[in-house]
Amino acid sequence: MRRPRTAAAVLLGLLLTLIAASPALAAGYRYWSFWDGAGGSWAYATQGPSTARPADGTVLGFRFSVSKDAAAEAARPRAAADFEAVCAGTAAADGRKRVALVVDFGVPEDAPGGERPPQEAPRTACAQVSPEATAAEALASVAKPLRYNGAALLCGISGYPRTGCGEPIEDSGSKAPAASPTASAGPAPADAAPAGGGSGPSAGLVAGIAAVIALAAAGVWQSRRRGR
Repeated sequence: MRRPRTAAAVLLGLLLTLIAASPALAAGYRYWSFWDGAGGSWAYATQGPSTARPADGTVLGFRFSVSKDAAAEAARPRAAADFEAVCAGTAAADGRKRVALVVDFGVPEDAPGGERPPQEAPRTACAQVSPEATAAEALASVAKPLRYNGAALLCGISGYPRTGCGEPIEDSGSKAPAASPTASAGPAPADAAPAGGGSGPSAGLVAGIAAVIALAAAGVWQSRRRGR
């Protein structure tokens, strides 16, 4: 009778370990989110900057912050989605398109340890690029250097942050202060999940947890049956 009970206890322990290790349960992620300013208000972009091809007159925003849920809770750029305000001083040119860009480096509280945002106020720039240019190319024309990870996800703009790419953080209520050392991959930085992805658990993790629950339940049932 001890063996089934022991097995059930081990399986339940594995279940708790899987849950604790799940990125979906992270309190937040530190990453660059990508926004569309159509209509004068910010909306989460439906695709990543490397595939989006903005039309002439488009406003795009990028915001670095700690957010728990990609689309629902991600922080919007703090400057207005106003094409005229950004591109009024850039004359239209034949064979080129103008894209207004708002790059918000976020607040010091959201910075990785040992770093600070390059500037406190959002940076705006009018990119004048070829008609076929992507949002990533427009951004690169005004905010180099850009940094990507091995999966081609946008991790840094104008060199910020220096390292990391959307890693989960344990407690968004106690974000690492900019002055104290810590470091920064997640619902996906601006080039992936922020463009329509989510922060839920993977199918494999869900299946694994379900299997552990089923095995634990079977072990408990066997234990009770033998004890009769």
